[in-house]
Amino acid sequence: MVDRVWNFSPGPGALPLPVLERVRDELLEYPGAGASILEISHRSPAFERVIEEAEANLRDLLRIPSTHRVLFPQGGASLQFSMVPMNLLLRSAGYVLTGSWGKKAHAEAIHRGDVRTLWDGAETGYTSVPPSLDGLADGLDYLHVTSNETIEGVEFPPGFEPADGPPLVCDASSDLLSRPIPVERYGLLYAGAQKNAGPAGLTIVVLREDLLGRIPRGIPTMLDYRTYVEHRSLYNTPPVFAIYVLMLVTRWLRDGIGGLEGMAERNREKASLLYDEIDGSDGFYRGHAAESSRSRMNVTFRLPDEAMEKEFVARAAAEGMVELAGHRSVGGVRASIYNAVPVEAVRALRSFMERFRTATP
Repeated sequence: MVDRVWNFSPGPGALPLPVLERVRDELLEYPGAGASILEISHRSPAFERVIEEAEANLRDLLRIPSTHRVLFPQGGASLQFSMVPMNLLLRSAGYVLTGSWGKKAHAEAIHRGDVRTLWDGAETGYTSVPPSLDGLADGLDYLHVTSNETIEGVEFPPGFEPADGPPLVCDASSDLLSRPIPVERYGLLYAGAQKNAGPAGLTIVVLREDLLGRIPRGIPTMLDYRTYVEHRSLYNTPPVFAIYVLMLVTRWLRDGIGGLEGMAERNREKASLLYDEIDGSDGFYRGHAAESSRSRMNVTFRLPDEAMEKEFVARAAAEGMVELAGHRSVGGVRASIYNAVPVEAVRALRSFMERFRTATP
């Protein structure tokens, strides 16, 4: 009998149990390959089918239009912090800073040219997002945002995308595939897979095709988006296993959850369970994010003091709820409730929060 905990890790995050079971069952011999998915060539017919289905599933779930290409580079979102300006920054670009990851993207971009901070939530401790992005970046090469900040627990609400203006570039590492999004409004979306899409080692990039024409010459081969487009992400050996798991996760989303609409409803339910407990605790639990900017993926909150926060995390772990400590840079408590975290896990956490609160003098 497998003794699994409720995993609230911020990343790598939980994977769906049916996906893990399928991986287990196929690990020694991937169907039709005669070998493990860990062993087969990335140029084999078996893997050709895997990567083709992974892209097709993403296109179906996200309704990616034919104007956009799907790429599978490595290096995580952190490498995209450099690749984006290397490929798209010609004159000047604008960055919206809503938390720690937006700041890191900005810090890399400033080495590549004229980068302007269009909005910065530092004065309020990164508790919110700007009320609107309309007109914020007129005349710039692109506008960069981070749709969900895992550390601060701040997320842009649905429909935040400006209707016009320069290409919108988004680090969607922690909320891609958590809800429907209007991909047609984006110039470039990128996401590390290890929150909602699969294991670490894979990055998903959705790039509007017309932007390829502005990429300057002389970029190192593996940092040039054209390389991935021209070679279908197979210029070198891609993360074969991670793409295979992505294929299975997107199948699960499509066939077992009801697509992104079904996933969005489930994520709303999970987040409401925790935020309702926070809001009803008479200040015992204090949420970090402003109500209008609360993340559905990372619920961040404080207790009356740090000693109590450490006790909360330790006692929760003893009851099988792990990885609840807040990021070392901000402290507190953080429950990462990504797609694969079941409603039952969140109900268990809410029950624990109620018990911990009422038992504390």
